[in-house]
Amino acid sequence: MTSTAENPNVIARYPDHLGHVVFIAAGAAMGGFLFGYDSSVINGAVEAIRDRYDVGSAVLAQVIAVALIGCAIGAATAGRIADRIGRIRCMQIAAVLFTVSAVGSALPFALWDLAMWRVIGGFAIGIASVIGPAYIAEVSPPAYRGRLGSFQQAAIVIGIAVSQLVNWGILNAAGGDQRGELMGLEAWQVMLGVMVIPAVLYGLLSFTIPESPRFLISVGKHEKARKILEEVEGEDVNFDARIGEIEHAMHSEEKSTFKELLGGSFFFKPIVWIGIGLSVFQQFVGINVAFYYSATLWQSVGVDPTDSFFYSFTTSIINIIGTVIAMIFVDRVGRKPLALIGSVGMVIGLALEAWAFSFDLVDGKLPATQGWVALIAAHVFVLFFALSWGVVVWVFLGEMFPNRIRAAALGVAASAQWIANWAITASFPSLADWNLSGTYVIYTIFAALSIPFVLKFVKETKGKTLEEMG
Repeated sequence: MTSTAENPNVIARYPDHLGHVVFIAAGAAMGGFLFGYDSSVINGAVEAIRDRYDVGSAVLAQVIAVALIGCAIGAATAGRIADRIGRIRCMQIAAVLFTVSAVGSALPFALWDLAMWRVIGGFAIGIASVIGPAYIAEVSPPAYRGRLGSFQQAAIVIGIAVSQLVNWGILNAAGGDQRGELMGLEAWQVMLGVMVIPAVLYGLLSFTIPESPRFLISVGKHEKARKILEEVEGEDVNFDARIGEIEHAMHSEEKSTFKELLGGSFFFKPIVWIGIGLSVFQQFVGINVAFYYSATLWQSVGVDPTDSFFYSFTTSIINIIGTVIAMIFVDRVGRKPLALIGSVGMVIGLALEAWAFSFDLVDGKLPATQGWVALIAAHVFVLFFALSWGVVVWVFLGEMFPNRIRAAALGVAASAQWIANWAITASFPSLADWNLSGTYVIYTIFAALSIPFVLKFVKETKGKTLEEMG
């Protein structure tokens, strides 16, 4: 083992203050954990909600998908709220909304107020999806910004996995019945209510991390900003120069407007349509079916409820593994090759699922061979999505637009993603009732179409500065 005395570069590579910065980034990324947890926890309650309120697939889908309306509103307003009251206050608002949503969802009076609590939780997700990455970027030392920024995506996929594991544990405790009694409530209510724990933890952590120095400078609190810069960048920095640099950058930034996105023959400029296309393809392959409806899907083809929850958890673990692979290779292989590899893998996985689901059920179950093919193919699909489109699309959207229109273009592309997410989430139950195999054929077609789209329209952004994206 090499000591710092033997190798003084160790100190230079891992400065003393870095551990504190890692703690700050991890605290902010707790919002990403809640983002993933809240997005996925509903998976464990779908069939119980259908049974308790005796609703059809169309109504059920709206209750599941309605949270995405809150997501869109939260994401659209988070930036302005954070610029007015600060990043930390924004996180605290999100933590309160997550807590209220968890309690309300666990104790609904009727279907309408369950939907309302879902919207409130969605609003918190929208805030967390914007504030976390922005805050981490603003407090991270430049040399470590990329790695610390990846905390957000890692936290999201861990949140998804933990929610599936908790759901599985609660279901087992309730004897395998989603409506079984547990702590005076039905099991599905406990699943939704448990989110109070990470929500409160997020709120508490927000009191232990500092405000963004960029925000403090914007409101004239230079001394506070200087102290925080000392905490996160170490002492060997000219802080007067750093503050001046931040102020200059803030004053020279131009606010991009929606009007600047217009042009070309089809309303938006071509580069904006490419961003929208990436967002839509990311969702139209049906990835959120794997996280919102996987337990329901496996039960619909005869899998035992407890086993279906376990398979949902293993899918989430695969999602984490794929995300780690993407984080390792996105700067080595490049964004475009990774997207193409992922598309090919998704086509194979989705096509195999479509084939397996095309067989008639025998005694309420898929034949053994088709059942195993469906299960393995589902994991293959999630793996290839996670190691490619799950990460690469966000990297592309952050890099591909010219500086002048970046903020506005990213907003339009992100909005397209929420709308596409809603369309898939709201349509799946009805499509599955119509023809489950046919539904997966549709997803396969979109995965296949993403290949020529990337080849023809998407340019590699690896190794280019943001200023080169003109």
